[in-house]
Amino acid sequence: MGISKAKGMVRADRLRGHKRRYYVLTGDGELQEGQIWESLISAANAGMGEITAIVDHNKLQSDYRVSQTSDLGDLAAKFSSFGWHVERCDGHDLDAFSAALRACEAQPGKPQVIIADTVKGRGVSFMEHTALDSDTDMYRFHSGAPDADSYGRGAQELLDHVNQALSRIGVARLSLESVEPPAKATPGTTKRLIPAYTEALLARAAKDDRIIALNADLALDTGLIPFKERFPARFVECGIAEMDMVSQAGGMALEGLIPICHSFGCFLSTRPNEQIYNNATERTKVLYVGSLAGLIPAAPGHSHQSLRDISTLASVPGLGIVEPCCPEEMPLLLDYLLGTKRSGYLRLISVPWPVPFAYPAKRLIEGQGVVLWEKDKPAVAIVTYGLITTAEAYKAAEELADEGIDALVIECPFLNRIDGAWFADKLKGVKLLVTIDNHYVNGGFGDQLLSALVREGASLPPRVVRLGIDDVPASGQPAEVLSHHGLDSASFKDRIRRELKG
Repeated sequence: MGISKAKGMVRADRLRGHKRRYYVLTGDGELQEGQIWESLISAANAGMGEITAIVDHNKLQSDYRVSQTSDLGDLAAKFSSFGWHVERCDGHDLDAFSAALRACEAQPGKPQVIIADTVKGRGVSFMEHTALDSDTDMYRFHSGAPDADSYGRGAQELLDHVNQALSRIGVARLSLESVEPPAKATPGTTKRLIPAYTEALLARAAKDDRIIALNADLALDTGLIPFKERFPARFVECGIAEMDMVSQAGGMALEGLIPICHSFGCFLSTRPNEQIYNNATERTKVLYVGSLAGLIPAAPGHSHQSLRDISTLASVPGLGIVEPCCPEEMPLLLDYLLGTKRSGYLRLISVPWPVPFAYPAKRLIEGQGVVLWEKDKPAVAIVTYGLITTAEAYKAAEELADEGIDALVIECPFLNRIDGAWFADKLKGVKLLVTIDNHYVNGGFGDQLLSALVREGASLPPRVVRLGIDDVPASGQPAEVLSHHGLDSASFKDRIRRELKG
């Protein structure tokens, strides 16, 4: 988005008689996105010499080399053909980079680009991409944290570089300090959804050769490496080009295949939203799997926190949205999606999380929930979905029971196809209904549930509270971010106590 935003700022400056320069950094993987190329032409036509774009040309994207996925060809010639002035240099040579910047400043009548050739992971020998053995090797250090051994080795190499420089100028050496890691969850309770999805997908693909997996440069994060290894002819790497991926899937569906598109939910639900809608209007079957859904992990920031995919996709005709609360529910939901004639969106949390309950269901009925915690004549009903909020709601119900507050906890994996009659029956006699969304409140599951109840003509409980995100999400460690937004078990208990007293 950088070049486009810079163009907007340049136009604002020109209207106000200001003169400023704008530097935009992008990576060569991002050059697969259409917006980059859309932004170039008008910048040149308008003579926007105020803009200098810098391409971090390290030849790698998240998983593999750019050339393996979607070779960019002669970048200098391409930018030049769009009317941009081009400089090229070693991105690790600060003198060469400074000279390139000065050369760009001497081009006031046209936008400029510096292609900075770099090595990904520079400074740690085994993390540098030049250490890869072959073109087919996956680069392991882009997504996720390095393991303890790699972290220790890498940190020591960086420290050695620093200490060599300090020694040359007579400054005392630095050393690493060991810090005890935070306590982990109780062993045996933490569960992951991505491996469960991989296992379920492989089992079903082995029985149905129409299943095709399409990926947007996130094969490791979305659990597709085993699929690629087992069914290479049915794995399609599309690169960082979600709109193209979804439209390719639409063409496959028209030819009778069952394409499944994979990316992070924040990218998959929004960037190709128009293409998802167009596929739906063709009344074909395409499945979409959006990982990294919800508030957690919060460290990458709100660009990666998928908190509006339910509302964004709920209005697409024929598209069912589902999310599992635990690995045991995963194969049931995948069978449901594959067994219908409609398209579907599978929403997945990528982080591991402690699961305090035993999952009771052996089969699922569309629109109905799964009762996880129930007491006679409960005062409050908590209805939620997904790995994190279901676990936190269950913990809150356990602890409220110790205080003499009986609760009903229902997990509903169907986020936009809800059986209002079933829920109306379950909620009879409840004084307080609490819906919990790992999503923005407006347009989330809570709204979908209340709409279903109203359409059924059901009487709502005397008090209804919708919990979820209502502002730009915070960034930080999981526990502190959940607490900040009132989405942990302690916050649920406090809110329920206040509502019942009020």
